[in-house]
Amino acid sequence: MAESINKIYDDAVASGILPGISVFAGDKDGKIIYNHSAGKSSLSPSRLQNASDPHLPFTASTPCAIASMTKLMTSIAVLQCVEDGTLNLDADVKPFLPQIGKHGIITSFDGTTNSANLTPIPEAQRKITARMLLCHTSGHEYDWFNPQLAQWRASRGEQPWTGPTVEDKSALPLVFAPGEGFAYGAGHDWAGRLVEVVNKGKTLEEFMRERIWRPLGIADQDVGFLPVKDENVELKKRMATLSSLDEAGNGPAFDLPGFDMLFGGEECLGGGGGFCTAEGYYTFLSAVLRRDSRLLKTESWEELFRPQLDEKLEGKLNEYLAQSEMYENFLGFRVPRSVRKNWSFAGLVVVDGQEGRFGKNTVLWGGVPSCAWWMDREMGVCGVSVCQVLPPMCPTIMKLHEEFQKGVYSLLKNKRD
Repeated sequence: MAESINKIYDDAVASGILPGISVFAGDKDGKIIYNHSAGKSSLSPSRLQNASDPHLPFTASTPCAIASMTKLMTSIAVLQCVEDGTLNLDADVKPFLPQIGKHGIITSFDGTTNSANLTPIPEAQRKITARMLLCHTSGHEYDWFNPQLAQWRASRGEQPWTGPTVEDKSALPLVFAPGEGFAYGAGHDWAGRLVEVVNKGKTLEEFMRERIWRPLGIADQDVGFLPVKDENVELKKRMATLSSLDEAGNGPAFDLPGFDMLFGGEECLGGGGGFCTAEGYYTFLSAVLRRDSRLLKTESWEELFRPQLDEKLEGKLNEYLAQSEMYENFLGFRVPRSVRKNWSFAGLVVVDGQEGRFGKNTVLWGGVPSCAWWMDREMGVCGVSVCQVLPPMCPTIMKLHEEFQKGVYSLLKNKRD
């Protein structure tokens, strides 16, 4: 079975659609049951010409942009602050984050006047909480997801998701009143900034290194934020670079020289600014599956995994995912529309499971460069696939990850039977 899983990715590398990848899967006892790396970490001509470059092979120790896979780390950091008594999940965060929600709610955009129609947040719904930020129910949506927000940005002479700070990128008009819907957005970026504020200016990287990464034995040179600008020379020189398929997801992949995953960001972005090796991320993910007491207490682990959306908001989530092919490709992880889904602080909850792929209440998420992780507590397994391929969450690559997940599921099921 391991050989057949190897073939999924090896054939993709050989065909030119996947430059390189590293994947891990492990069980609830912390045992690695499968890992495999293949291909190259870069298609940059200068690196390809350097046959002696020890970092050219894509390995388990190749640092990569993990984008929204950072969100799970940020959720745990928030819960650690709750345990510390510095945060309350249901208190208003605006005293700590005064810029949040300052533009009110966007209801439409008038092309003739090149202006947005903005309304104040209703007084009864003005409170934005950490719980809302972690559940994508705060009213925030990424401006590169929402045409009206993109138009609002353009009317101000701005590009979507640009600027050096969290506020520059994420102080946007809301798309609904807090608590009234579901939209995928910058909640975790705000939540990461919240962690910094309540910890007296300690950066999110410093907090996570002290409270998450070092306790788990993840080396400083294997994980961090802002590797291009910080002093982590070891991480920088081993970094994989981004490649892309064409818009239809066809190969061969080509190099994307100079592509900035942070779009000018100079602060720690808790929603998408992390960099990590596949081995480092698997170490973290395995600890989460095992509910490692070095990270959280029992009640906090329960809160992390608990489906957070009531019946109304669960309906909003499933409507949101089904509204277009783009949303389904980017956020649906090839889980059929008919399968019931909810949201937890950890990520998307596949309530009903998916036959032949994972059990009930599996949690999963991923990151823009077609990365993905999943955690199936019913089967007692977790896994992660790390690569650096655009377009974002490219269906061609995500299909490979689905086959990997099915292969691991079959491997475990055969052992049980």
